[in-house]
Amino acid sequence: MGTNHLLDAARKLAPELSERALEAEQQRTLPIDLVDRARGAGLFHLAMPAALGGHESDPITIFEVIEELSRADGSAGWTVFIGNSTAFVAWLEPEVAKEIVASRPDFITTGVFAPTGTARPSGDSDGAYVVDGRWTFNSGCPHADWFMNGVVVMDGDAPRMVGDRPDWRFAFYPASDGEIIDTWHVAGLRGTGSHDTTAAGVRVPIERTIAPFFEPAKFDGPLYRVPFASMLTTFLAAFPLGVARRALDEFAALSLTKARIAGPGAVMAEDEAVQVELARAEATVRSARAYVIDALGDAYDTAVAGGEVSMQQRAATLMATMHAARSARTATDSVFAMSGGGALYDSSPLQRCMRDLVAGTQHLFYNINRWKTIARVQLGMDPATFMI
Repeated sequence: MGTNHLLDAARKLAPELSERALEAEQQRTLPIDLVDRARGAGLFHLAMPAALGGHESDPITIFEVIEELSRADGSAGWTVFIGNSTAFVAWLEPEVAKEIVASRPDFITTGVFAPTGTARPSGDSDGAYVVDGRWTFNSGCPHADWFMNGVVVMDGDAPRMVGDRPDWRFAFYPASDGEIIDTWHVAGLRGTGSHDTTAAGVRVPIERTIAPFFEPAKFDGPLYRVPFASMLTTFLAAFPLGVARRALDEFAALSLTKARIAGPGAVMAEDEAVQVELARAEATVRSARAYVIDALGDAYDTAVAGGEVSMQQRAATLMATMHAARSARTATDSVFAMSGGGALYDSSPLQRCMRDLVAGTQHLFYNINRWKTIARVQLGMDPATFMI
């Protein structure tokens, strides 16, 4: 675990991501040359099976890479995080996954889990689905090669049922078969190109659909024995902590030079109230990070040993992620409030950190109801959700 060539690649790319963050916001997507450099470094294949040419990295390495990219620029970290939907080819049959990889070895997949599309049996002998729908917040879609979007399989005019639930699946299809609707005019994560996408009558072979919340991966390995929702926390915990790390570092540097008109000392750093607030913010972020590393490492160690990740371990990874998001926002809000009017300018990374965290933590996975799930497990109750 820890530092490796992938983390080195992220650190090498980070300075330019940071320098060009405003450019990404103005373009409303990550500049294509930076996307191509991330492609070339393998940063979109962090969790893709090694048998397919991916890195199949351990959760801590994945966490550290996304954290580093998010520290450089929240939009960049989020874009690469979502582009790592390449991981989900591990739920396809190996021969089907190989066909996707063969179409472009350095491919990028983006997608939306929400089942706002439908998949209707074509009725033809090839057994394909016909997919229609519209999906919001498809981050990184301008440079995606494949989309992986949520659909409900239909049985006539009603959803097909699997037990007591609708048949909710993710459908893989070439991005060229869909359409991007320019909708990304937002307050935060402006550089992620998270437009709407649509599909109209797109034929998707049944074998290119997956149900990872309910079915095991087709590829074996410790990473894929970690429950799907826990795998997601690897990325979702890294983003807020990376952004918060940047905010704290920016404020610390600012405090050493920003003059005070009133109050003790010539610069902010000499103000004891500022010192206390900064120290508390630092402790908040560092402790949250340590909890994430501990929870992810514990779950992965169990998977490596061939054991089954327990419900308590699943709840711990979820709780660590939720705590990371909350801690990151708390710490960033604290230092932004002390930064003065100058932090409002577009040129200030501090205001971008604040906006990106607000936008990113609007994601459904960070919803307040997740705390209820955690509490139910702590109390020995059924979690009442499959998203754990």
